[in-house]
Amino acid sequence: MSYIADTLGNLVHQTAFFNLTVGNYIMIAVACVFLYLAIAKEYEPLLLVPISFGMLLVNIYPDIMLSIEDSANGVGGLLHYFYLMDEWAILPSLIFMGVGAMTDFGPLIANPKSFLLGASAQFGIFAAYLGAMALGFSDKAAAAISIIGGADGPTSIFLAGKLQQTAIMGPIAVAAYSYMSLVPIIQPPIMKLLTTEEERKIKMEQLRPVSKLEKILFPIIVTIIVSLILPTTAPLVGMLMLGNLFRESGVVRQLTETASNALMYIVVILLGTSVGATTSAEAFLNWDTIKIVVLGLIAFSFGTAAGVLFGKLMCKITGGKVNPLIGSAGVSAVPMAARVSQKVGAEADPTNFLLMHAMGPNVAGVIGTAVAAGTFMAIFGVM
Repeated sequence: MSYIADTLGNLVHQTAFFNLTVGNYIMIAVACVFLYLAIAKEYEPLLLVPISFGMLLVNIYPDIMLSIEDSANGVGGLLHYFYLMDEWAILPSLIFMGVGAMTDFGPLIANPKSFLLGASAQFGIFAAYLGAMALGFSDKAAAAISIIGGADGPTSIFLAGKLQQTAIMGPIAVAAYSYMSLVPIIQPPIMKLLTTEEERKIKMEQLRPVSKLEKILFPIIVTIIVSLILPTTAPLVGMLMLGNLFRESGVVRQLTETASNALMYIVVILLGTSVGATTSAEAFLNWDTIKIVVLGLIAFSFGTAAGVLFGKLMCKITGGKVNPLIGSAGVSAVPMAARVSQKVGAEADPTNFLLMHAMGPNVAGVIGTAVAAGTFMAIFGVM
């Protein structure tokens, strides 16, 4: 009888109920809120579902992220192996290839001025860098945090890994992906605050047709120029442009379909769950995390505002031919930010169609954020 009692007692004490802390329960509640937003509100479910489920798993069973070094038998937890591919910059680079294969660069080629809007939206990155330095973060940590301002999750993870800021990679990644998911909530109030109704109603001229030759040459030329100037950007910009070359060349449809569909979704699963699994209560519930989340929100807001304000300037210079709303798409959240520009413009005038015009700054923002990350790597001598 005592054997049965002891066995049952051991089984009961092996349950998670006896091992969880108050912090774990808080993070489980946060994960459930994220799942609600992803499923019920459909806030970028492709990102939020795997991230929030990884968050849920690690706070119920922390050993799922157990490192090989800390393991008694030399075998790490399942999600630890996924996470290693984040640290090694494999998954962020593959995400960029998928984005390139999915995205039409034609609007950017047709309207090169979009590069300026994409560049202006990177102001949030450097605002966050200065803010992080002022809050006591080291220069490398501040650089890694600052990329959140571009609303670019893969680049945030890439730079944090390259600068060896793995201790704060989890909060950085979660903040970046959370703000990417919440673009439809965060951006519209800022856009409406900084523009008049008349500006939001501006209809832009139809973009010129872009030839097949231009679309093929563009990724090749951008790769050569950017990589020569900043070789450290080659993993991100190179993969982005390789994916786009798959798409535009028209001779490797199987590679295009794989990169933009099957491979992309596999990488999103691996990246999302591993990012979510970095949010254990011990690692996430501290003042540094709170600072990072707040800095990220401020930086993203600054980036959005800078893009809109530069759009207003271009509107004045061109005599009202540029709708300032497309400037907010200069952040890297492709194509979410462009869709928000379209949505806000359509609210002012249902016949207004800004999506293709906004895709130019949106693509430019992806390139701009990668260049910003490469600039930080060059500054700190990291290859």
